This record gives sequence, structure tokens and C-alpha cells, in this order.
Amino acid sequence: MDYLDKITSMGIEYAPKVIGAILTLIIGFWIIGWITNMLKRMMTKRGVDETIRPFLASLVNTGLKIMLLLSVAGMFGIETTSFVAIFGAMAFALGMALQGSLGHFASGVLILIFKPYKVSELVTIGGDNTGTVEEVQIFNTVLRTLDNKKIIVPNGLVTSNIITNISGQGTVGVEMTFGIGYNNSIDEARKVILRVGEECPYILNEPKQGVVVAELGDSSVNLATRPFVKSEHYWDAFFYMQENVKKEFDKHNIGIPYPTMDINMVPTTAPSNVN
Repeated sequence: MDYLDKITSMGIEYAPKVIGAILTLIIGFWIIGWITNMLKRMMTKRGVDETIRPFLASLVNTGLKIMLLLSVAGMFGIETTSFVAIFGAMAFALGMALQGSLGHFASGVLILIFKPYKVSELVTIGGDNTGTVEEVQIFNTVLRTLDNKKIIVPNGLVTSNIITNISGQGTVGVEMTFGIGYNNSIDEARKVILRVGEECPYILNEPKQGVVVAELGDSSVNLATRPFVKSEHYWDAFFYMQENVKKEFDKHNIGIPYPTMDINMVPTTAPSNVN
């Protein structure tokens, strides 16, 4: 019975604290979510850079949750000063174990300070990750590819690799190469490419588009062009030119050759019968 009395007394003593802690957590998390959303709306209204918004919101959200947990711990009579000291020691140990993650966090701060790219810009990271920047988070940068795939690149890899900002300058050159046969006229093919470029609704008048002979290949004469477009129309112009140049080449009997090989047969005489 003594044990039962102790359990009952402990239940009576701690039940209000437990209920209070649960209610505090539920209400606290709701308030933190409301504050985070209000912060996002306020940053949007004040025109804060799109790249910084999710980073700051995530940082504030995490800090408020830590403060809430400390408050709940204090409700159970835990000395918060001691708890903070223990938490600090745990954070130090965890930081040593998660040096890579802390490095990604530091890299995220560097990205926000130096701004090698912003949200909605088309970038290539490390030479093989190309996409539109959707978000710069505390530890990662989120890219969206042309085929709507999501690429999550750790910020540490971003700052330690080559970053090519394709659209950050407002305009960009669309590099394209078209091959024609050696028996086709270079001048006529050049006129066709330029005419298609003039008809393309995305290509800018300045700087003026040009067409040059880039290479005398094994089976084709390769003509290169680099019309300039607004950054957001990069792929629109690329696909327009690819399709319509081919159609115009067909109309003017300009062939786009494929690799061929000439085989020369050397006749041999049959060996004579030797008696």
C-alpha cells in the first residue's frame, strides 16, 4: 500500500505539471508557427531578398523552439541554468560530431552574405547540377531542374565548387551549333539561321546575332551562333531555334549530315595454281 500511496501522491503532484507542459508545448508550437508565418509575410511585404527569407524564418523558428523546450523544462523544477550548461556541453559534443553540418551552415551564411546567386536564378553548381534556385536553407540549396526534379545540394559543396550563374546578369547568350553538309552553301545556311533568329520572339535585337563557321568536322561544317535573350527565356529560345532551323533547312534542302565512312574495296587476284 505504501508504494500505491507514493504513486498516487506523485501522480497528484506531477499530473498538473505534465498537463501544463503538454498544453504549453501545443500552444507554444502553434504560436511559434504563427510568428514564423507572420515573419515571412512581413519580409515579403518589406521586399526582403527572396534568398534570405527562408533562411531567417528557419533560424527564428529553431531558436524559439529551443526557448520553448527550456521553459517546459523549468516547469518541472529543472534549474534552467544547469540545463543550459548541460545543453551547451551537449551542443559542443554534437557540434564536434556534426562538423560537416556546421560547415554547411557556415557556407549558407556565406552564400547569403556574398550572394553568388539568388532565388529564381538559373545556376550550375560543380559543373553537373543545373537548375533554378528555389530556396537557400540553413544547410542546403534547393534547385529545380527543367524536367521538374528537385536537387538538394549541401551548402558546403556549393561554396567548395565552381558556381556558374547563368541568368544572374539579366541577359544570357544561347550557344547553339548547327551542322551542314560540305556540299551545302555556308552563306545560305547562315541566312536561314539569322532569319529564324529574327522571327524568334525571345531573341533580343542587341547585341546582334551572328553566325560563324566554328569547325570543319569529319562529316559536317559546323555553324555556331549565340543570340542573346532575357534570362527567363533561355530554354524557350533554345528549343525554338532547334526546331525552326531544322524546318527551314528542310525547306531549302540544306542537309544536317550524320557521320559516314567511305570504304574502298581493293580487288585482289586469285592465287594461281602451283603444280
